[in-house]
Amino acid sequence: MNTLITLAPDADAGSLARRLAADGLWTTALRDAAGRVQALAVVPPSPPVDRARLADLPGVLAVLDAAAGHPRVDAAAGATVAVGTTSIGPGAAPVLIAGPCSVESEATAFGAAERAAAAGATVLRGGAFKPRTSPYAFQGAGAEGLAWLRAAADAHGLALVTEVLSERDVGLVAEAADLLQIGSRNMQNFALLKAAGGAGRPLLIKRGFSATLEEWLMAAEHALAAGAPGVILCERGVRGFDDVTRNLLDLSTVALVAHIHRLPVIVDPSHATGRRDLVAPLAAAARAVGAHGVMVETHPDPTQARSDAPQALTRAELAAVAAVVLEGDR
Repeated sequence: MNTLITLAPDADAGSLARRLAADGLWTTALRDAAGRVQALAVVPPSPPVDRARLADLPGVLAVLDAAAGHPRVDAAAGATVAVGTTSIGPGAAPVLIAGPCSVESEATAFGAAERAAAAGATVLRGGAFKPRTSPYAFQGAGAEGLAWLRAAADAHGLALVTEVLSERDVGLVAEAADLLQIGSRNMQNFALLKAAGGAGRPLLIKRGFSATLEEWLMAAEHALAAGAPGVILCERGVRGFDDVTRNLLDLSTVALVAHIHRLPVIVDPSHATGRRDLVAPLAAAARAVGAHGVMVETHPDPTQARSDAPQALTRAELAAVAAVVLEGDR
């Protein structure tokens, strides 16, 4: 909700703004044509407000709430999302999702699934359709890859999440997967969100690498409005100015989503860093700020991975990540 505080004609707007600032609220003044302050709008990054308390402050005429543009997202606060037999979200046990960036062969799928299950993961991740910056890079095994992933997940008692790139592939992917992933590049592909939302599967929506929190929430609203039974948000890093890591992992926004919006949110430290040696400490940080799980990349032989090899975890590294994510929940 957005909050607007209208002022009485004799109100001291400056004094009231300072009082609100002392309470941790950020405000911006709304003026009339003559320059007089008529209202104060409470703006991000302010915490939630107590309307009754604000209404009692000297000089306040009324406290008004304007409905946010994502009522379905707001209504989902506190709820979990079922992915196969796994629940993800507030109050549920933390979840580990693991698997290769892209699946190159049946052996890769089964090897990754075995490794994921052994580490304590309950959801297998893997790409059959991969968006790549270069048109010449490996872009996935397609429908055959989906079949490998589904068979591997079933063989090891795992649910499956995989990315859908196009509206025309939604039905095919939904038939194989328990959770449909909308990638960072497609977060605001509204036609795809609508098609995927109507497929009867929950969606995992990765944050666009330049997206605001509000844009991310509105992407979820598109999916829920189209009929998706649930949405899980995934932070995978935003575009920064320093290239020592692949992206800039925004854990403050993860904390906001988890504690203020109370929505299911997980973190992908593999894509955030691009370095396997940083995945475990950032997975621990993600759990510390309230993330409901992490999604990481692992490969039976990272040296042979055709995409994102430098960030794919070995068996030992995956076990270290599992220890910080699942500690106390096994």
